[in-house]
Amino acid sequence: MMEIAALKCSDLFLNERVSSVLVRKGKGGKKRLVYFTGPLRKHCGQYLKWKQQLGESLDSEAPLIVSTNTEKHMTTRALQKIFKRSAKRAQIESHYSIHSARHTYACFLLKASNWNLRLVQKQLGHSRITTTQVYADVMMPQMEKALNKMYW
Repeated sequence: MMEIAALKCSDLFLNERVSSVLVRKGKGGKKRLVYFTGPLRKHCGQYLKWKQQLGESLDSEAPLIVSTNTEKHMTTRALQKIFKRSAKRAQIESHYSIHSARHTYACFLLKASNWNLRLVQKQLGHSRITTTQVYADVMMPQMEKALNKMYW
């Protein structure tokens, strides 16, 4: 969650063939690029236009997500509150968190990449593949179901 809170406007690259966001403060202090395309690119572009319409700075050092109280980077606590409030409105069970969204993303990416652990490892910024393998273990029942469909 700290990765999201620390983003600056200059960390978002939307004009590339494959868009990306630069995570400057990942776990262990490592930098990495996280890639994305399609609808997320469109939503990020709309978000920047909306920020501009509100009169918020898009300067390279400006926070990407701004606290309305301080006009500085939003805190992780504030992000968590917004997530919880939004989840409640969407009638999502209260035990889910922003980290749950990261976990869901990892599982979907793992499935979409045909179980490419290295790709998921890179996107999530894991230094060890064993950390990424946790997501594969969680999805093992889905793999078993898919394999059972293959064999009659």
